[in-house]
Amino acid sequence: MSNILITGGAGFIGSHVVRRFVNNYPNYNIYNLDKLTYAGNLENLKDIENAKNYTFLRADIQDFANLEKIFAEHKIDHVIHLAAESHVDRSISNPLEFVLTNVVGTVNLLNAAKNAWKENLSAHRFYHVSTDEVYGALGETGFFTEETSYDPHSPYSASKASSDHFVRAYHDTFGMQVVISNCSNNYGSHHFPEKLIPLCIHNIKNNKPLPIYGDGKYTRDWLFVEDHARAIDDVFHKGVNGQTYNIGGFNEWQNIDLVKLLCKIMDEKLVRDAGTSEKLITFVKDRPGHDLRYAIDATKIERELGWRPSVTFEQGLEKTVVWYLENEEWLNNVTSGNYLEYYNKQYN
Repeated sequence: MSNILITGGAGFIGSHVVRRFVNNYPNYNIYNLDKLTYAGNLENLKDIENAKNYTFLRADIQDFANLEKIFAEHKIDHVIHLAAESHVDRSISNPLEFVLTNVVGTVNLLNAAKNAWKENLSAHRFYHVSTDEVYGALGETGFFTEETSYDPHSPYSASKASSDHFVRAYHDTFGMQVVISNCSNNYGSHHFPEKLIPLCIHNIKNNKPLPIYGDGKYTRDWLFVEDHARAIDDVFHKGVNGQTYNIGGFNEWQNIDLVKLLCKIMDEKLVRDAGTSEKLITFVKDRPGHDLRYAIDATKIERELGWRPSVTFEQGLEKTVVWYLENEEWLNNVTSGNYLEYYNKQYN
């Protein structure tokens, strides 16, 4: 039995990764480490919380002593590291929080792993999950590749760039076995509703304004979260030591076009007249340091590991809308904050 520590496993992407590993690998003991901040929600994992190969650990990656204890007690063999502060707007209002979690927390985790695995570092894998935002911004053409120079523009992307560099430094300096992936914007079920797609779904349903930054022409490459979890599975099992893999959805959309498509789907699902939801679109003051365009070249992971997205953006978006409409209780618990009160009492 391999003992795998997945950090941030109660979050959006992390919960999909935890579920996939618990369900697909009964020979792995999966330890889900999460601090349960506002973005960590164990309701995301209610379907597997009683699985024999699943254990939840409430812990903070800023607490190095506790990390060392966890590695020793549970004999952790490998790490998939997703725990991070991830919302750009929050990083602008509180950059230090992002440094402490994304940089110091990652270094703590690296040190705990290095100390626990020092007898045979090559037998253990540290997988760091990162973002395409570390590369900065693109013009109207071109794509980010694994060789693109780092050029972060927000406190969030700067903190993730720093953590990427530390992971590579531990590979080069200490011989740790590491892999890194940098992904494009994720979407899908269980997404915290401060992000664009779930926010718009919630607001459309409740006839509230749909806030769009600037002129709405900011362009992102969108990746269905279940496809991302599958890619993480592939990189963990087949990725080459020391390598980086870019994971993208081959789905570039301007924000305004995305929201209009979302409005169209919502009008159909809610049996509203065509064009009803589009009237809710409201342009708001732009975000400072807002990158114009991100686009991932995912050729390497396709060529070397055989991964490709399984759905088009239109297919994935419709699946996402259906999930939110069928899981109204989950969305209400998140938007009201009720989920925090329940799990804080349970795991204090």
